Amino acid sequence: MVFNVALYTLIAAVATGLGALPFFWVKKMSIKLIGTCNAAAAGLMLGASIDLIYQGVLETLWRTLLGLFVGFLFIYAVKRALKRAKGFEPEQFLNAGFQQMLLIVVIMTVHSFAEGISEGFSFAHSAGFGFLIVLAMGVQNVPEGLAISAALCPKGVSPLRAAGWSVFSSLPQVVMAVPAFIFIQKFRPYLPIGLGFAAGAMIWLVFAELIPQARADTRIGKWLPIVVGSVGIMIVLGLFIH
Repeated sequence: MVFNVALYTLIAAVATGLGALPFFWVKKMSIKLIGTCNAAAAGLMLGASIDLIYQGVLETLWRTLLGLFVGFLFIYAVKRALKRAKGFEPEQFLNAGFQQMLLIVVIMTVHSFAEGISEGFSFAHSAGFGFLIVLAMGVQNVPEGLAISAALCPKGVSPLRAAGWSVFSSLPQVVMAVPAFIFIQKFRPYLPIGLGFAAGAMIWLVFAELIPQARADTRIGKWLPIVVGSVGIMIVLGLFIH
């Protein structure tokens, strides 16, 4: 059974890389298209954050709020640390936008830890229920990969590398699902904190990074409906999954 948990969650993690597929055909992006991608990424992340908060509150309100606050503080500290780093200029190697790339990968990786715990709990409930949840997570991972790729590819990162970063960001699902399956009683009390943490980190990135860039690259009549529509898609998908 442990092998099945690891195998199914690995398949769900690999599905994140599918989000980069459209960028193999979109070779040259205009400024407006970049703004559109940032708006879509913002909406997808915001929708996922709403679902994370909702699921956390169903468990424990105060622990979810604690995780939310810690998530804000963590991403703020990471941003400050990147700005103050001396003798380290990764833009030379990645053509630009490294800070945003690192933030997105860190945030989605933290998000994946919470997803992995949830998947482990599902398998502990029953094998059939666990398989359905992992299948749903795999479907949900595709737009998450799109959100990562939409932020990376316009900055000069290749679609293949973006797919690699997307899959990497979801690998903690495998790392956490197995121990969560085995030690469900130990992990359960901390799940709301993890969900809130991931949501807070994504919300910070949405309003501090992605939406300001979308506003700078396109008009409000273009990016705002995309953000709202992407949020709606994620919420509907979340309702369908749950």
